Amino acid sequence: MARLFLGIDVSTTGAKALLVDGKGAVVASATTPLTLSTPKPLWSEQDPHAWWTGVTRSIQTALAAAKVGGADVAAVGLTGQMHGLVLLDGERRVLRPAILWNDQRTGAQCDEIRTRMGGRARLVQVTGNDALTGFTAPKILWVREHEPDVYARARLVLLPKDYVRLRLTDVAAMDKADGSGTLLFDLGARDWSPEVLRALDIPRAWLPPTHEGPEVTGRITGEAAAATGLREGTPVMAGGGDQAAGAVGAGAIAPGVVSLTLGTSGVVLATTDAPLVEPEGRLHAFCHAVPGKWHLMGVTLSAAGSLQWYRDTLAAGESFDALVAEAAAAPAGSEGLIFLPYLSGERTPYPDPLARGAFVGLTVRHRRAHLTRAVLEGVAFSMRDCLGLFAGAGQSAVSQIRVAGGGAKGPLWRKIVASVLGVELVTVNSTEGAAYGAALLAGVGAGAWTDVGAACASAIAVTGRDAPDAAWQRAYDALYPRYRALYPALKSEFAALGGLPT
Repeated sequence: MARLFLGIDVSTTGAKALLVDGKGAVVASATTPLTLSTPKPLWSEQDPHAWWTGVTRSIQTALAAAKVGGADVAAVGLTGQMHGLVLLDGERRVLRPAILWNDQRTGAQCDEIRTRMGGRARLVQVTGNDALTGFTAPKILWVREHEPDVYARARLVLLPKDYVRLRLTDVAAMDKADGSGTLLFDLGARDWSPEVLRALDIPRAWLPPTHEGPEVTGRITGEAAAATGLREGTPVMAGGGDQAAGAVGAGAIAPGVVSLTLGTSGVVLATTDAPLVEPEGRLHAFCHAVPGKWHLMGVTLSAAGSLQWYRDTLAAGESFDALVAEAAAAPAGSEGLIFLPYLSGERTPYPDPLARGAFVGLTVRHRRAHLTRAVLEGVAFSMRDCLGLFAGAGQSAVSQIRVAGGGAKGPLWRKIVASVLGVELVTVNSTEGAAYGAALLAGVGAGAWTDVGAACASAIAVTGRDAPDAAWQRAYDALYPRYRALYPALKSEFAALGGLPT
């Protein structure tokens, strides 16, 4: 009998294939790097065909590494970057490069959406979210306005991982977690909103059916089997957007247990039993990959991405480990140096595509160690901004924070985050993130576990704890108000800089 479950993650930087056995143990993993293009300032795009090429290569590599064949894979689960717009024509051909989650070109379209919906309050009430540049809906309006020839040929809207699903199964489908991140969903109804579609004049026929995370959406076709090495007829489950699947992969699926991800972007996610919303739309409210659950989410657009930029720009050739180790010599608070991590604009708590990164407080005393530590601390302060909004949305008290992502591998950064938040951080044995959650969802759909909770209880265990440092916490509590004061003080200047000729 087939005994493995395959999780596929189409992230911004790589296409991952992860094989997991019936006990939740990772058998093999392979990732094919992906690149993005920035053809204009604030733009971010990828070629969907590159996702498919990367996925097929990673699946083949993972199967070979595990020394198994496609017949050993019982089911496939999908996850990937959220919000990206993939437009296809009536023949299901890609019409233009996908516009990604971190693209910031749609500020005017966000204003238009609020107007068409009768204001921000009604939009948040229906969808759980304000109109932000990262979401899918404003991207559709942008294409309609700026590329009318492309829009006229459009017949199908998909998200990144769902384009891969289409290539695997020849079925257009989407999970409810990712669908709710388009700004076209009725959050409470867990499906497309007729009111929003009417207001934005987007055809319902363009949008695929939606499914709960463990549900079967299609099966591997003969063509996909030949391309990947998988067995024809293998079921492909709905899966979930990367953050919902990542929460499953960390076992953070109960109220009070918060998932914190330090990836390219930084995410704080809390599972809820009901569709809670932050009244001003400063948090995202989405359906969960767990059936019948929802989640609240705050997003910092440049988390580990800030450290990546810093290293590549100011310390090229240094390893991340060496750079961060050097930062340990600087004191908590970096002697009054603050970093604002708004390198790609921001989402939470400031939905501002024109926000910019900054070092504030530089003196001749500061050395590279201070700058590096300030980057780590600035991202942690941004995570505190996100976490502070949960209570106002009705979220229960935080009992535990489970941390994951590439940035969480470093003990210094974990200790800084724990001290800034004033909460113990917990690491778990699953370190493969969203791909692992997608594999668990595939296993649930295939009957290996009775439900998602049983899968997490069986496969995921706590492996480490990082408590706040009391002295650091006092330093950060004193510095945080200064951090909080900087964006309001600089907002108008950020906007002015964004309007300068390039």
